[in-house]
Amino acid sequence: MISTKNDVLIRNADEVLTGLAGPEMRLTGGRDIRVRGGVISAIGTLSPEPGEKVIDASGCVVYPGWINTHHHLFQSLLKGIPSGINLALVPWLAAVPVAYRKHFDREEMLRVAARVGLVELMLSGCTTVADHQYHYYPGMPFDATAAVFDEAERLGVRMVLCRGGQTQARAMTDGSAPPQVAPETLDAFLASIEADVQRWHDPSPMSMRRMASAITTPNWSCRVDELKPMAREARRLGIRLHSHLSETYDYVRWAREVHGCTPMQFVEKHEWVGEDVWYAHMVHMDDSELKMCAETGTGIAHCPQSNGRLGSGIARIPEAMALGVPVGLAVDGAASNEAADMLSEAHMCWLAHRADTRAGERVDPPGRAPRSAQPGGNAGAMTVEDVVHIGTAGGARVLGLSGVGTLAVGQAADLAVYDLDHPRFFGLHDAAVGPVASGGRATLRALLVQGRTVVENDAIPGLDIAQLRRDAQALVDLMKH
Repeated sequence: MISTKNDVLIRNADEVLTGLAGPEMRLTGGRDIRVRGGVISAIGTLSPEPGEKVIDASGCVVYPGWINTHHHLFQSLLKGIPSGINLALVPWLAAVPVAYRKHFDREEMLRVAARVGLVELMLSGCTTVADHQYHYYPGMPFDATAAVFDEAERLGVRMVLCRGGQTQARAMTDGSAPPQVAPETLDAFLASIEADVQRWHDPSPMSMRRMASAITTPNWSCRVDELKPMAREARRLGIRLHSHLSETYDYVRWAREVHGCTPMQFVEKHEWVGEDVWYAHMVHMDDSELKMCAETGTGIAHCPQSNGRLGSGIARIPEAMALGVPVGLAVDGAASNEAADMLSEAHMCWLAHRADTRAGERVDPPGRAPRSAQPGGNAGAMTVEDVVHIGTAGGARVLGLSGVGTLAVGQAADLAVYDLDHPRFFGLHDAAVGPVASGGRATLRALLVQGRTVVENDAIPGLDIAQLRRDAQALVDLMKH
């Protein structure tokens, strides 16, 4: 499906955002980008050289490829299920992901779901995906990890497979769960991760395949005495740890009532904090927990659309950023976010924190003017540049991929060339903000991963998207009957 030609020159872009923080976010001077061997070799005013493919970026804005730090690709066939569309997290879990996992008992279902999710992400400009794949159970008749990695390779995107699952049933959601939700033993869980690391994991800075150990939640998906063995085994294998935490107030109440502490204090006691750990959501965090994240380097995968869709709240991301907490952007699963693409997520991120009425509690970064435009207001709480930074460089930091996430010489050539050809972008005085601030989906003139063109003129070469739609609908119809 993908082009193997890695010598590329991108010319004449109207604007380039690099993903870097501060004044380095916007390129000044020449905005041409040369790619050699999958890596950015030069940036400036450049002339074509023999043998290189030239992409004319006139009328376009170039961003680094988005880095999606938390997804559940299998949920891409579970969008808009009526029984769960207006539920909060706990009843939604029981009504949708738990109940519908019975349908994912064959490889085709998972593969088509993963393909739909990856295609949706790619067409929004996403080049790296961290899939929290937790659909595993004893006696599973196919290899879910291999299937997801294979789909990502066919499409040409970077994949961090966060191997989830559970070692005990969750009382609040699993009372009438199908067999496909049955827990594994701790030994089986750890053995599977070790085998997958040996097969797939590449620790290099520009890795196309990574593994992470990712029990579904540290609160309810395993016994407390299993958390330290999980953490120590992951570190022995040289992989990161990932899970959900503090998505709703239920996490806070559970930790306080059962363990007499905050959720962050609970995971810290069991060695689940550090620069090699990141959590999805982190909506309900107090000041001490934000400080602990900053001090330990524990990261956050920020999922503003899912948090809004499930009524979970607005995470304190501006404060986290001010303290230096690693923050990445994420779409979460499509079952709780019916538009699971990075441009929709970026737009929501930009708006949600401006609408947050906790303006008086905001902490401004050192050396930066206060973000609130006026007393009681919060219009500057999240800038477009902030969103691009956390969605690219921030995500790379969270995932430990130091060779990706920014447009700079020596970095992987992962980038999106957005054509601002839709009327929603007409009249913009600052073209650079368009893909985030204007909403909707900008047309992709090109998407590159490691210098390879994986989207060209808003289409994925070799992909029959009409057939993918038919395949997805056939499987949705099957689930309905």
